[in-house]
Amino acid sequence: MTNPERRLRILVVDDHDVVHWGFRLLLTQQPWVERCLSARTGAEALALTRRFEPHVALVDLFVGEESGAEICELLRRETPPPTVLLISGAGRISMSAARAAGASGFVSKDWPSAEIVAAVREVARGAKVFQPEREPAATGLTEREREVLGLMGSGATNREIAGSLHLSPHTVKEHTSALFRKLDVRNRTEAVQRAQRLGLLD
Repeated sequence: MTNPERRLRILVVDDHDVVHWGFRLLLTQQPWVERCLSARTGAEALALTRRFEPHVALVDLFVGEESGAEICELLRRETPPPTVLLISGAGRISMSAARAAGASGFVSKDWPSAEIVAAVREVARGAKVFQPEREPAATGLTEREREVLGLMGSGATNREIAGSLHLSPHTVKEHTSALFRKLDVRNRTEAVQRAQRLGLLD
């Protein structure tokens, strides 16, 4: 675990200049940040990690044509490995997939700056930062709809869901229709895929 009193070296891995500018402006204002490094490819990220040994790496989910999760895995193999916080403006990754890649958290670029800064500091201290997705679709589901979604994710049919939850098939159909509308999808497969991206299903 990184000493919380130690000033941190932070690596930002993203292919957009404005993102580097924004994070550098935000992070270098913090008294606990020593320096903010910038990489625009996975290869640059590895080279900077080997040279400067950053404590925390903020890695976008999509760095050009590269997968942020794969870059995360590569960085975590270095010695010493940086703690990785995945970031994204539009993409989504489930908590289980992020953990599998070795990430300690995931934040959205549209979060308030104070919360992003807090997340960087928390993962540097050894914490995990996986806050619930903030899209209306994620927060607008009822408890029953979440139960139906969970069973749907396990591959259960509407009749099987009805039996498990002691509901009529007609009621289950109503719940699935509401799920499709709230998740903005057309069928069960899309519903499960979107729910996984939103972190509603592991």
